[in-house]
Amino acid sequence: MSRPLAFVHPRALANGMACWRMTLNLRQLTALWPHRGRLETILLRPAREAPMVEVAAVTAIAGRGLHGDRSAEKRSAAPGGGKRQVSLLQAEHLPLIAAWAGVSALEATTLRRNLVVSGLNLLSVRSPFADQAVHLHLGDEVVLELTGPCDPCSKMEAALGPGGYNAMRGHGGVTARVLRGGELRRGSTVWATLAPPAEPRP
Repeated sequence: MSRPLAFVHPRALANGMACWRMTLNLRQLTALWPHRGRLETILLRPAREAPMVEVAAVTAIAGRGLHGDRSAEKRSAAPGGGKRQVSLLQAEHLPLIAAWAGVSALEATTLRRNLVVSGLNLLSVRSPFADQAVHLHLGDEVVLELTGPCDPCSKMEAALGPGGYNAMRGHGGVTARVLRGGELRRGSTVWATLAPPAEPRP
């Protein structure tokens, strides 16, 4: 059972109002997001070692991935497809990784992730409860479900220099599957919602 937590609403303090308390459990806390985010960059990997290609728009294919990305070419027998159809990176983590790697600037293409999102904490979009999925909406059509961390690989040593793997640890982004396909455009609004209660988590 989730343990109730008490907190003072920040608006009550900001407005000089009398402090008031409300009690929320962990399920309720993890279902609240302060605001929506933005899709900053869309990148495709045409082939395993090919350079990343930045595009302004792309079609997301349910159960497959992004059209033009090598991950979408793979078919999985698993329900809903594989767990690594799309990779996402937190835009706010780019300067952190650059600082830890000792480089002056870092482009998202170097890290080989598909989508770069700002303004919404991607890690908060993965539910800690097995019976409650969270959906990530991108624009008006596309819906993803985060499936796990996208940990760095040894290639980051070559991309970022010695120690690059450790510089990126914990900030490699997340993987996702496409639940609902559609058009995806740079600049699209990104937000999270709880999946309908009756929907089983894949």
